[in-house]
Amino acid sequence: MKTDEIKALERIAVRCRQNVLRMIRANGSGHLGPAYSCIDIVTALYFHGMNIDPKNPKKEDRDIFILSAGHKGMAQYAVLAEAGFFDKGILDTFGHFKSPLPGHPDMHKLPGIEASTGSLGHGLNLACGVALGKRQDGLNSRVFVIIGDGELAEGSNWEAAAIAAYYRLDNLVVFIDNNGLQISGRTKDVMSFEPIAAHFEGFGWATRQIRGNDMAEIVAAIDAVPFEKGKPNLIVANTIKGKGFSKAEDQVGYHYWHPKAEEMALAEKELEDELVGMRA
Repeated sequence: MKTDEIKALERIAVRCRQNVLRMIRANGSGHLGPAYSCIDIVTALYFHGMNIDPKNPKKEDRDIFILSAGHKGMAQYAVLAEAGFFDKGILDTFGHFKSPLPGHPDMHKLPGIEASTGSLGHGLNLACGVALGKRQDGLNSRVFVIIGDGELAEGSNWEAAAIAAYYRLDNLVVFIDNNGLQISGRTKDVMSFEPIAAHFEGFGWATRQIRGNDMAEIVAAIDAVPFEKGKPNLIVANTIKGKGFSKAEDQVGYHYWHPKAEEMALAEKELEDELVGMRA
């Protein structure tokens, strides 16, 4: 992919981070840290990797995205709004009564949401069924999933890992948002699954490791799918929790953020300055 195309995606990711701040400002709080760690991946998928149409979000041959770690939902909302699935004004209703933007994605409330998620460990199971169904229907659709590294403690993920390998679901692509933090501390101190790639390889997956906030590496990994014919694809994306706001980066205290006015102003200024620098 050309350098200018990568830079264009990077600019979109910054605008999506601004959309997240807009939602937090409207609600007064939100899961900033996990949304920011994966938002580069979500941006690359919607603006480069996936076959989708915002004007026809239910088209039969579309690719499917499932955000298993539903508490990262602001990342998906931000990207869907930027891609034109719904009017950006709806972002100002985040978390409000009867809003189509609840704290976790709800497939019945918003176009572009393919699965209601939030209870951790369910997304990969859903994705296996969808990937198998698409193949049986003779469609070339791919299914993309984001799982949090802390979420790997849910045993249902490993049942799904076995199923995906058994059915040779090479149309399934899983990103592990490997930011090293979860709500209660460092993932390595709570329950570590390192080396993550080796565990999935043991089930029969093809794997890659990337820097998950590096747009060029994300795009290259997406473009290389399938890594091996007949094997499901795992991308261990080593990310920084809170990436994009200097005070939040790699800080567990920003997993769920109640911003003070001065902190919000600083976060907004950093992103605006970054966009200005990109235009220079």
